[in-house]
Amino acid sequence: MLLRARVKKEILETFLEMCREVFPRENIMLIRGRIKGGCAEIKEFLIPPFSTYGDGFSSFSTFMIPFDLSIIGVAHSHPSGDASPSNEDLNNFFGRLMLIAAYPYDSKSVAAYNSKGIKIDFTTE
Repeated sequence: MLLRARVKKEILETFLEMCREVFPRENIMLIRGRIKGGCAEIKEFLIPPFSTYGDGFSSFSTFMIPFDLSIIGVAHSHPSGDASPSNEDLNNFFGRLMLIAAYPYDSKSVAAYNSKGIKIDFTTE
């Protein structure tokens, strides 16, 4: 089971900058990395093909994602300021990790969850 996630500060800042760019709409990105010993190591964020950024939602078609075992999850923003996953987030969970960045989109406003929707430890390096 996934217990923690970590990312380099500059990689996280790329995701947060995208969240600020699409505000007040939601942003969505794929997470590329690896999972080893219960820890997800995030290597980069990818823009999903044909993704949609809307008021109160964001989405992408899983059918358009190429087969890539290094994609370990999804990251998205919550302009509301609450970094908790919604029922919709949990019902559309993709991969083994979910990051949610809440407004104002700084490193303190990001939370990580495993595929059961349980909050896990999240650190930046």
